[in-house]
Amino acid sequence: MWSQSRCWQSAADPFRLDELRALRREREGALRKARREQQLSSKRLVRNTQEEKDEELSSGCLTHKQIVLLLKGAQRGTERVKSLSRLRQGLQHKEVQQLFIRVESSMQVLIGWFTSSLAEMQMEALHCLHELSHSDDPTVYIACSPVTPYLLTYLSGHNAELTELCLYTLGNLAVDSRAMRRQLLQQGIIPALASCIQSPHIIVVDAVGYVLSQLLQAKEAAEIIPLIFDSGLIQHVIRLVQPDQQLGTGTAVEFAWCLHYLICSRINNTLLLSLGIMSTLVLLLIEQASVVLQSAAEGLELLISPTLRCLGNLLAENEAAGSKIQIQDGRLLVALFVFMQHFIQQQPFVVQECLWVLNNLTANDPVFCSAVLHLNLLPALLQLLHCSKAVNLMVLIVLCNLAEKGPAYCQQLRERRILSSLLVLLNSPDLEVVQQTLEMLHLLFRHCAHIVGDFLNQAGLLALEQYRNNQELSRQVEALRQKCSLTYHDNGTTGLLSTKPTQE
Repeated sequence: MWSQSRCWQSAADPFRLDELRALRREREGALRKARREQQLSSKRLVRNTQEEKDEELSSGCLTHKQIVLLLKGAQRGTERVKSLSRLRQGLQHKEVQQLFIRVESSMQVLIGWFTSSLAEMQMEALHCLHELSHSDDPTVYIACSPVTPYLLTYLSGHNAELTELCLYTLGNLAVDSRAMRRQLLQQGIIPALASCIQSPHIIVVDAVGYVLSQLLQAKEAAEIIPLIFDSGLIQHVIRLVQPDQQLGTGTAVEFAWCLHYLICSRINNTLLLSLGIMSTLVLLLIEQASVVLQSAAEGLELLISPTLRCLGNLLAENEAAGSKIQIQDGRLLVALFVFMQHFIQQQPFVVQECLWVLNNLTANDPVFCSAVLHLNLLPALLQLLHCSKAVNLMVLIVLCNLAEKGPAYCQQLRERRILSSLLVLLNSPDLEVVQQTLEMLHLLFRHCAHIVGDFLNQAGLLALEQYRNNQELSRQVEALRQKCSLTYHDNGTTGLLSTKPTQE
C-alpha cells in the first residue's frame, strides 16, 4: 500500500488532494496487478534420467502405421512393456500426439493398461498419458478427458511414484480448460488433494502444491477458493510454507506461491489471519535472513520472494480496510535490509519486494519509522538509490513515509545528510523519479525550516529552475520556490541564507 496521500499547498496554487489520491490508486493498482500476474500458469513434465536418455536416443517421430503396430503389440505381443515404452518415447513429439489421438481406440488401450494389475504396464501407460497431458494442443488434452476419474481414483493408492505422476498429469490438464477444471471439481479433486497433502512422501506433497497452484490461478478461482477453504487444505498450506529438514525448501516454495494466490484473491484473508499467518510469514523471513548471513543461500530467493509478496499484500489490504496489523518483531526490519544488501546485484527483484513490504510497514506506523532511523538503516536505504527507476521510486516513497511523521523525523533525516541524495535525484532523466523527489522535498520543507536553508545554500533553486516550464512538474516546483521565499523572508535577509550547509 502506498503511504497516505500528501497535499501540496501553496497560497497561490493549491495542489489538489484528489489528484494525488488518484495517482496513488493508479500506481498501487498497476503494481499489485503486475505482482499477481508475474507467476503464470505452466505445465510440468516429469521424466527420470533414463527417460531423458531414451528421448535423446529415440529415432524420432512415429508414423500412423507404427502407432497402430505398437498399440497392437501392447495388447497382444510378447514384448508389451517394450511396445508401450517405445510409444511413450514417440509421444514426446507433438506430431505423434496428434496422430495418436486419431487412431481408433488408442485412449481406451492406454486407460486399459493404466487400470490393469500389472504394475510395470500401468506405469508405462501413465507415462504415456502424462506426455499427452503436457500438450498445448486442445484436441490432445481434450482427448484425455476420459482418464480423469481413474487418475483421481489412484491418488488414494500406496505407490508414491504413481500418485505423484497422477497429480502432475491432473495439474497439466487443469491448466488449459475451464471445462476440464469443472469436471475435476465435480469428480472430487479438492477432497483428493486434502488427503494427498498429508502424505509422508515429499514427492506427493510437492505435486499437490503444483496442482493447487494451477487451480488457484484459474480465471474462475473465485469459485474454487471457497471450496479449498472448506476442505481443510489451508492449515496444511500454512504448515508447509515453513521449510524443514525433511521437506526441504522446494516444498515451501510451492506452497508459498499457493498462499500468495490465496491472499491476492482477498476471499477469506480473515481466516488466514486467525490461523496465525502473519507470525508464520514474519518468522519465516527472519529465519531465512539468518540463513543468508550464514551461507551462500543459493536459490533461497525463490522462497523469499513469494513470502514477501504474501506479507506485503496482507499489510496493504488491512491498511486499505482501515484496520491495523500489529507486527512487533523488529527483527523483520533487519531481515529486509539483509535481503536487500545480499540480493541487490544478482536478484534485484527481491529488493523491490523488500521495499514493497518496508513501504507498507512504515506507511502509518511510527514505530517502524523510528526503528529505521534508530537502527541506523537509513545509509543502507540511501545506497539503493540510483539502482533502477523502480527501486528509486520505492526508496523515495519509504523516505516520504518517514518525513511525513513530523519535525523530529525530518530533523533526523537532515542530520543523516539526506539532502545531497535528493539534489542528485533532481537531475534524474526520469520525470516520475523527479516528481517523487519534489514531494519528498515538500515534506522536509514543511516540517524542518533549516532544510530550506541547506537547500538554498546548496544551489537547490538552480536545480529546480530546469523544471519551471515543465507542464507536469511546474506546480510542484512553484510550491517549493514559494516555500523557499516565505521561509527566507520570515527569517530575515541574514537568516536562513546564511545558515551553514550540513557537512556532507
